[in-house]
Amino acid sequence: MCLWCCMSMKINEKNFRSYSSFALVTGAASGMGRMYAMNLALLGYNLMLVDINASGLADTAAAVRDEVSSMSDWRKEKSGLFRVVTCVQDLSAPDAASAVAARADAEGCDVEVLINNAGMFFFRETAEVPPACLSRMVMLHNHTPLMLCREFVPRMRRRGCGYILNISSLAAWMPWPGVGMYGNTKRFIKGFSRSLRIECRGTGVSVTTACFGAVDTALFGLPPFYRRLARRLGVMVSVERAVDSALKAVFRRRHNTMPGLVNHIFLPVMLLLPDPFLHFLYEKLRFAWTKF
Repeated sequence: MCLWCCMSMKINEKNFRSYSSFALVTGAASGMGRMYAMNLALLGYNLMLVDINASGLADTAAAVRDEVSSMSDWRKEKSGLFRVVTCVQDLSAPDAASAVAARADAEGCDVEVLINNAGMFFFRETAEVPPACLSRMVMLHNHTPLMLCREFVPRMRRRGCGYILNISSLAAWMPWPGVGMYGNTKRFIKGFSRSLRIECRGTGVSVTTACFGAVDTALFGLPPFYRRLARRLGVMVSVERAVDSALKAVFRRRHNTMPGLVNHIFLPVMLLLPDPFLHFLYEKLRFAWTKF
């Protein structure tokens, strides 16, 4: 039976999962992926962590094990059941999803939660980006999340319970120069997630889409000063706030989440921006961005 829970660490004996099933997190070696892993472990999920970065993945696994073993409340008696399975995998490879699913089967990972978190970013004209980089983004943002859903949704349906979080972006509404490739891959995720959500109605499987704006991670390559400034201005949200918002939405089986008041204000404005203005803005910004 699926259990509803509320994040912000309001964990009780009713919503605690007692390490009876697994949460699978991609891009778990750092940033938001590591935060998802930590929160899900504290909620009582075993973890299957996937990333191409072997050392970062090992660091995440160690940090999560330490956190679980240090619990001193009523969860302590269950902590000995906690498992972490790591899978070093290039998620831009054509067979990445099948390789992850095979590893899950081999390790006996009964996946109840799928977090398609792995991603990449660049600010550059499409015509200037190396073809291999374009292909990598499409595979990482679109192909592999799609195929991971294809692998795990039937299993979730059979067990009558499952939660999927797919990461889109505010950029899904921004087919703009420089971020056009990124934005359009995120637009696919937004649309695909909706169709999958409708297909899964009544099966016990929910699909949530997180449409983040800027989150304070290393993804965008901004220097620390500009990251701090962006957070003070409300343009960026913290990793903690973004992950908390996403997991609340997941376990409440909400369709979407987009944390940050500025994002909600900015969204209707950016839909009205004309092409000449966007071209002017791009010509100004691309030179500044290349300094980072």
